[in-house]
Amino acid sequence: MARMTMIQSIRSAMDVAMGRDDNVVVFGEDVGFFGGVFRCTQGLQEKYGPQRCFDAPISESGIIGAAVGMAAYGIRPCVEIQFADYVYPGFDQIASEAARIRYRSNNDFTVPMVVRMPTGGGIFGGQTHSQSPEALFAHISGIKTVIPSNPYDAKGLLIASIEDDDPVMFLEPKRLYNGPFDGHHDRPVTPWSKHELGEVPEGHYTVPLGKAAVRREGADVTVLVYGTMVYVAEAAAEETGVDAEIIDLRTLLPLDMEAIEESVKKTGRCVIVHEATRTCGYGAELAAIVAENCFYHLEAPVIRVTGYDTPYPHAHEWDYFPGPKRVGDALKKVMEAV
Repeated sequence: MARMTMIQSIRSAMDVAMGRDDNVVVFGEDVGFFGGVFRCTQGLQEKYGPQRCFDAPISESGIIGAAVGMAAYGIRPCVEIQFADYVYPGFDQIASEAARIRYRSNNDFTVPMVVRMPTGGGIFGGQTHSQSPEALFAHISGIKTVIPSNPYDAKGLLIASIEDDDPVMFLEPKRLYNGPFDGHHDRPVTPWSKHELGEVPEGHYTVPLGKAAVRREGADVTVLVYGTMVYVAEAAAEETGVDAEIIDLRTLLPLDMEAIEESVKKTGRCVIVHEATRTCGYGAELAAIVAENCFYHLEAPVIRVTGYDTPYPHAHEWDYFPGPKRVGDALKKVMEAV
């Protein structure tokens, strides 16, 4: 089995999908000849030609709008938005068109399209290259929202997303592109070549949308996470000695309610961690779900550890980033509640 970075596994997913189905096309800003700003599409234009992998003008509304039209006519576009921060000009096309066409056409039309975008911070990208807008997508009925945390899942989830008949927002934590990151920015990063989840099959396989993964089994507290925060939570559990069960959601919609309820009812405690801003972040929805479905099993209030309600600060990156100390403090606090 090959060893891949997340960049390579994402590229492999598009390669596999394009090889299996001539209707799959890839486009976006600089994704063709240049191979994308993070090189996720490198070599695809050379292999499949400029009609199936091509550059688009600097217009996110145009990129997503064109993808909606293509998808409605049976093409399967997988488009790249250079950074998640740049998706907002195309938000109307996502919310008003892509998400609604199946409903308003009474199933006559579907929109099998994927919008890929690097998300999150931890790279000193500042306020315009570090945002985590996943809650905005999860709020919209009619689209699916996916956030992988490792190369194996990234490839399987992306192939599943491309093959899905509905629009999928595919957010890629760019801090994980080249290796897992536990939040200790002053330590060397372990490359994916030395991590078990860096082993990725070279051919076709899928990871089903809507199924969470238990990354660490535990009995004391359930930690609900996705993306980069999976590894921060693992580090916090190890450093505090709290026997935490870490649930990697993988997809925010559809959400694996069964996995969440089973774990929280077992542990009786829940901590939710995400990098996005706190107010109306996806953690608020998770907290409500846990309260509504597991209330009589809870031994303590649900705790959220999140980014702050401010633009992502370049100069204070690691104060904003929910690192292992903040997560560890939450684990200890929830365990102290009686």
